[in-house]
Amino acid sequence: MPIRALIADDERLMREQLRARLAEVWPELEIVAEAKNGLEAVQLTEAQHPDLVFLDIRMPGMTGIEAAREIAQLPTDDDTPDGWRGCELVFITAYDQYAIEAFEQGVVDYVLKPAERERLTLTVQRVRARLAQRLESRPPNDDRDEPATLSASSALSAASASSAATAAVADTAPTPAAPGLQQLLQKLAVQLNPAAAPRLRWIQATVGQTIQMIAVEDVLFFVSDEKYTRVQTASVEALIRKPIKELVEQLDAELFWQIHRSTLVNARAIAAVTRDLRGRQLVSVKGRTDKLEVSRSFAGLFKGM
Repeated sequence: MPIRALIADDERLMREQLRARLAEVWPELEIVAEAKNGLEAVQLTEAQHPDLVFLDIRMPGMTGIEAAREIAQLPTDDDTPDGWRGCELVFITAYDQYAIEAFEQGVVDYVLKPAERERLTLTVQRVRARLAQRLESRPPNDDRDEPATLSASSALSAASASSAATAAVADTAPTPAAPGLQQLLQKLAVQLNPAAAPRLRWIQATVGQTIQMIAVEDVLFFVSDEKYTRVQTASVEALIRKPIKELVEQLDAELFWQIHRSTLVNARAIAAVTRDLRGRQLVSVKGRTDKLEVSRSFAGLFKGM
């Protein structure tokens, strides 16, 4: 299947110019939609599930950075009928300082206005490499994209090998990868608007019939369902009505890592990361028996797994 892309820029001429340049350097790329603002970009991404989104950083209303943060919170994997694994992001910008930051982190790429063939060719090479890595990072027994059969004896051998691998890493602290998407987007958002800096220091939570004030740094993890978010400390389990989507914007992304659409974990509380028999990454929390699942969209946070 061809790679599918979306272009978001409030200037029609810039959209047309980028589309024309992309046709030159990546003729097989399919442009499935164009957006005139950040809100449209989010809506079209949710509807079209592209592999790649080009986002102008500065757009009226919702900026490209804000749109990227919304896109990063869209349902993925088993929460979508087609198993969409999210998309790669490329920022369109006239401001080098934002572009260079994104480029050096290796999480997203950039195109400077107006899009020039040489730089766009480099961007395409990097994006293609990251898209290939997404396929390579698929769990060993994930047959969503490539159906496969396995004999009973082979299945038993594979299960034994998987159990041995899990046991081998069970007590090993995880190695963080390069800063994740949320960390980078938070930095860029603060550069664009210093008032967007994370400011949440205390959680006002319900514990039984009382309201408790919980210091953010004491929280081990947050897990959300449709109505409430569980706040877990070493000694207290509490509930709040604030969803993960809002917490992501208010918490320091360097400290609280999003590992699933419904889960944030304090990086200092991570004891180990293992794989289960299905190939899923599971985060063990210091002093707890909880195993927090890492969705495929966030699997890149941990190297060597």
